[in-house]
Amino acid sequence: MPHVYFTTVFILLGSFSSFSQTYVGKVFDDRHGPVEDAFVQNIHTLQHTHTDANGMFQLEHAEIGDSLQVSAFGYTPVIYQITNTAEQATIPLKPDIFSLDEVIITQSIDAIEMLADIHLETAPVNSSQDLLRLVPGLVIGQHAGGGKAEQIFLRGFDIDHGTDIAISVDGMPVNMVSHAHGQGYADMHFLIPETIDKMKFGKGPYYADQGNLATAGYVTFKTKERLDYNLFQFDLGQFETRRLLGMFSLADSDRNTAYFATEYQQSNGPFESPQNFSRFNVMGKNSISLSNGDHVGITASYFTSTWDASGQIPQRAVQDGTISRFGAIDDTEGGQTSRGNLLLEYRKNTGQRSFIKNNFYYTDYRFELYSNFTFFLEDSIHGDQIRQKEHRQMFGVQSEYNHALTFGSSELLLQGSLGLRNDMSDDNELSHTANRTVTINPIQLGDIQETNLYGYLDAVLDIGIWTLHAGVRLDQFDFRYVDLLAQTYQHLTRQEAIVSPKLSIVYQPATNFQVYAQWGKGFHSNDTRGVVVSTGLPVLPAATGVDLGVLWKPMPTLVVQTAVWYLYLEQEFVYVGDAGIVEPGPPTRRQGLDFSARYQPWTWMYADLDLNVARARALDQPEGEDYIPLAPDFTAMAGVHCVSPSGIIGGLQFRHIDDRPANESQSIIAKGYTVVDANIGYTWKKLELGIQIQNLFNTEWNETQFATESKLQHEAEPVEEIHFTPGTPFFLKGTVSYKF
Repeated sequence: MPHVYFTTVFILLGSFSSFSQTYVGKVFDDRHGPVEDAFVQNIHTLQHTHTDANGMFQLEHAEIGDSLQVSAFGYTPVIYQITNTAEQATIPLKPDIFSLDEVIITQSIDAIEMLADIHLETAPVNSSQDLLRLVPGLVIGQHAGGGKAEQIFLRGFDIDHGTDIAISVDGMPVNMVSHAHGQGYADMHFLIPETIDKMKFGKGPYYADQGNLATAGYVTFKTKERLDYNLFQFDLGQFETRRLLGMFSLADSDRNTAYFATEYQQSNGPFESPQNFSRFNVMGKNSISLSNGDHVGITASYFTSTWDASGQIPQRAVQDGTISRFGAIDDTEGGQTSRGNLLLEYRKNTGQRSFIKNNFYYTDYRFELYSNFTFFLEDSIHGDQIRQKEHRQMFGVQSEYNHALTFGSSELLLQGSLGLRNDMSDDNELSHTANRTVTINPIQLGDIQETNLYGYLDAVLDIGIWTLHAGVRLDQFDFRYVDLLAQTYQHLTRQEAIVSPKLSIVYQPATNFQVYAQWGKGFHSNDTRGVVVSTGLPVLPAATGVDLGVLWKPMPTLVVQTAVWYLYLEQEFVYVGDAGIVEPGPPTRRQGLDFSARYQPWTWMYADLDLNVARARALDQPEGEDYIPLAPDFTAMAGVHCVSPSGIIGGLQFRHIDDRPANESQSIIAKGYTVVDANIGYTWKKLELGIQIQNLFNTEWNETQFATESKLQHEAEPVEEIHFTPGTPFFLKGTVSYKF
């Protein structure tokens, strides 16, 4: 019945809007593609609006002779004079260099989010996972040879590989629920970074279109519809690092665009035992605009990767000289993985400012990982190596209806959606192994099926200087598990549902100042293997958050955003993939302060600063025993990026994370670090040369750290202490690219 309700609401609201006379227009770029979120203001009446995904807008009370100011980030602003109110306006915008002067703070646009596009153009990206660093306050770290998904930190969370952040690409989820290595596992390495066009992000559980895992926040990526040029690129760096990239346009017309991209990368890393890392990516995308304005898109991609790893090494083994910082206790760690994706999109226009977007995706995914975290704690002869393995098929479908209405000087944006996601993970395995070749004994083996049926309603009402944003989301889960190690066949099942309301209020007395308040409820699901056997514990632990913030542009070249926030999580209830167990924890409380600034003193120079403070504590625990392990309490990022008209580009990037507790009592500390990266390049006609330096000052730092109990082969008793993966030392890489 939800679809009947959605349809009825939209029809009724649409009927009311028919009594209003509106002026309708479309904003497009020099390639006739729609410009989304362009700011359109009637200079005479000061009424304003912004364009939708189709580049469409509408204004009330516009008359012949009125002038419209039209601007969008990355385009030259224009003044458009109305000469005929009976015909649809068509307003072209020309691409321009990024300028903070063009940024107009509106109720629907987060200026800090929008400015991430500058980083996509100026800052070097070594992998798709590095794109996540564009989110203010987000820190990532790798601890398995470059082939595994990175560890993520955000807003007082050790998110692990994705437990509390929802990531998607073109509407397809990246996170893997009930994964062999951890809940919400988000491996983005199937993405070629250069194919990304836009990114959006939000912190907290305030967004109706974001469901499972979107507690600390979400990140969505949109790939390019077309290529502005063909590209061939070759990277060569220390540690036998190489990368080849090719991007080629196959069709480029107003109605039909298509391109192909491929990437190959390899590296041995700075470790004494070579990583033997290699990854191959391929992607193709075709976009077709039909004569009636509808849009059809198809994207196919595939990647495969293999690697070896030195793993996380014990601090004591380095201090006593047993191994070096880049040595290994068990150098047989590593793995292999692959992912193939098919995405289909059909967007149908149902009116001047309404459309239906339908998405379908299918993923075939394979994963095999060998790790050893405790060395000889459990098996003093063979060691404690484990294998985690799965073959997953995932498919989903979503239909989303968008409708915009105008009531006098007010505007109402409506969105409703129904969707389905199904994950089938066959032979999901955890086994005790030795040297990657011998299976000593299986620990877990089973077939997992997890289905998520969802729907949401979202409404944004713009009333002058006030904007009300309200939404509600309903998620239904079906968990199924067959234990293949059980002596008798058992098909364990469980169902659970959750309702997630959202509310935001924005007060904006001027185009350079905004105050906002957000409240919302979200959730993260637990691993299926724990859900079907647990009793009395939340299956879908809820997260309730509040944000109070200010977005301010005190001068044309400076944008500042600050927010105080609070998040209550009903239960730290996560699957520990390395041990194959479920650990239900106590409820937790996080609170903090975010500060971001973007400054452009000259047209060729851009600077950014992000400061993030968080206090994360477990509730119902004794004082001094209530720390949340590895939760960062202070992070800082800053950078300067230059793009000279002469063709010179360059930049410096700084990132810092403070010391933080590694266990509940804070008796073990994960040391913080400060790292500076640099890049410089020169463009001459179609040729571009670049140099990138990671860890410019050769800082000795630990990229990931864990408080783990382990036992070396010669030790009589186990020891609990920091186990770490060393961060990259000074690393030099050169790039040559040719555009044609």
